[in-house]
Amino acid sequence: MTAGEIEEVEMKLELSAEAADAVETSGLFSVEPVIVRQHAIYFDTPDHALFEAGLSLRIRRNGDRRIQTIKVDGGAATGLFVRPEWEWDVEDDRPMLDDTTPIPALIGKKVAEIAPLFTVENERRIWEHDSIEIALDRGRIVAGERETPVREIELEQKGGDLAALFALARRIDAVAPAHLGVLSKAQRGYRLLGPAPTAAKAGPIALAVTMTAADAFLTIARACLKQFRLNEPLVLDHDDPDALHQARVALRRLRSALSIHKPMLGDGRAKTLNGELRWLAGELGKARDLDVLVERATDGPLRDRLGQARVVAYANAAVVLRSDRARTLMIDLAEWIAIGEWRSAPDGQETRDLPAREFAAKALDRFRRKVKKGGRDLEDLDDEARHEVRKAAKKLRYAAEFFAALYERKRERRRHKQFVGALEALQDQLGALNDLATAPDVLNGLGLADDPQAVALLGADKKADLLETAAEAHDALVDARRFWR
Repeated sequence: MTAGEIEEVEMKLELSAEAADAVETSGLFSVEPVIVRQHAIYFDTPDHALFEAGLSLRIRRNGDRRIQTIKVDGGAATGLFVRPEWEWDVEDDRPMLDDTTPIPALIGKKVAEIAPLFTVENERRIWEHDSIEIALDRGRIVAGERETPVREIELEQKGGDLAALFALARRIDAVAPAHLGVLSKAQRGYRLLGPAPTAAKAGPIALAVTMTAADAFLTIARACLKQFRLNEPLVLDHDDPDALHQARVALRRLRSALSIHKPMLGDGRAKTLNGELRWLAGELGKARDLDVLVERATDGPLRDRLGQARVVAYANAAVVLRSDRARTLMIDLAEWIAIGEWRSAPDGQETRDLPAREFAAKALDRFRRKVKKGGRDLEDLDDEARHEVRKAAKKLRYAAEFFAALYERKRERRRHKQFVGALEALQDQLGALNDLATAPDVLNGLGLADDPQAVALLGADKKADLLETAAEAHDALVDARRFWR
């Protein structure tokens, strides 16, 4: 078999050990599975040149057969992996890296440095169902002395309607809890080679000036969904406050993406999904509010009581994240982003076809005007009006971050840095003012408003200075030069 490029369309669902057993014994698939024991070696250079180029290279042994596979892995979509793949038989565990693969062209002489990095040991059960291959994997990824378990289902589309893939995912989730997977085995292996995973901050969005506005939205929305799913396990397993914060940031960014791109989302589904995202962010926000108060409180009885309430809030957050509603939301989002009617609805088609850079400039202008107008006489606004300015400033900030790659000229990059810096300064002050406005409600809800130490948490004595600084930051933002012009 000679090397050939194929396109793989697959979806991953992560399972617990109990959920994997439940799926296998559920009778969901009518035929007996084919059982395959696999051993895969993943290769790269010492400085991970392939990974940096967005590729993974493995040799997988199935019985006596060895198959070498190269995948475009770095830019895989969240929820739905659509990527080119080169695959062919090899005689042993030494990679074949001739010019029929993209590797020599991408990393040049570093090809000679390619060596084994980590292994995947796996037992796979395979079913065929309505043109979908279902692969239930149980195994482990091993990198030196570190390892992590593998318990997941891969659904690979062999033909037919992609909607069937998501319908099957929901049927599986109804049998046993299944969380949307966002990392390939290769990406998980590379994570083992570095420090233990920490809260995942939003990274740069890989946009290109050749993209349409619709292409840009797809990339942005998937990046937001991936950021949320990377942080969710750290909240569930470790009550990690930084991961909780970043999970909420990911939800806010996704909601902002829906708002920013509203002119092209003509199918009406976006409103429903946005409402569900608001619900989930609000539930996680209860724990985040307590994180903020615990951090500000001094040692003493009040801090102890806040800490106890925080433990309860994190337990409730875990219940929400594991709920049917939250898991279904993730699958619904992945489906809608990938194949929702918004992509073909007549209302919004003209906007979807705009060059991404043109759409970005219009969106940035729109939200800048909202911040400029809403923030006039900022010191005289009430808490609700200031909160509206804060929300508009967040959307402007996220839009500036989303579209940054579309403005790569030297002058644009310089102005972008200055503009975002001015935005950050305004957001910091508005955020502090919002904390002052919400703290009384949180304390009242816990029955702690009358605690003598609560006065210090309310910080009423700081409000005047914050208002003055916020007004100055607003003026500085209005004066900042726009990087998109």
